[in-house]
Amino acid sequence: MLHRAGVNSADRLLVTGASGGVGSAVVQLAKRRGAYVIAVAGESKLGAVRGLGADQVIARGMDLSTEIQDSSVDVVIDNVAGEQVGKLLKLMARGGRYASSGAIAGPITTIDMRDLYLKDLTLIGCTAWDEPIFSNLIDYIEKGEIRPLVAKTFELKDIATAQQEFLKKTHFGNFVLVPPP
Repeated sequence: MLHRAGVNSADRLLVTGASGGVGSAVVQLAKRRGAYVIAVAGESKLGAVRGLGADQVIARGMDLSTEIQDSSVDVVIDNVAGEQVGKLLKLMARGGRYASSGAIAGPITTIDMRDLYLKDLTLIGCTAWDEPIFSNLIDYIEKGEIRPLVAKTFELKDIATAQQEFLKKTHFGNFVLVPPP
């Protein structure tokens, strides 16, 4: 998502779900690129997200428009979606980029099309990695530039339990499913 959105050091980036596996990686990778990172996560996880390098943290459920000035965010990385998408577009600056690869809060949303066309926004859907991404990611991990966060591991046979735990939203980082030997 960061690659496709062309994130760089001049960007002010907002990431939702910043305490999850994808979100925590986004925080680290965006900071690695030099972006200013605003991270949204559960209140109990804000300290941990700040520890990943977020410049500003906002508790999930807060009114973002009181915490962030309208038209001040260059990039939104949103894997939460749901009803908040329209509000996120209002926060975006002219020429901003919105990227998503998930919709944990729900796949259906309403947006004001004027935000899209009057601000010349770009919406980016991401379901697969571009060519250089995986090898770069491994390189960053090996160099200690980012660290994958594992909240908990589950045997593959316990995938239903893992999903139930995931939906509780009490974890920080990724869940790992381990296949049988």
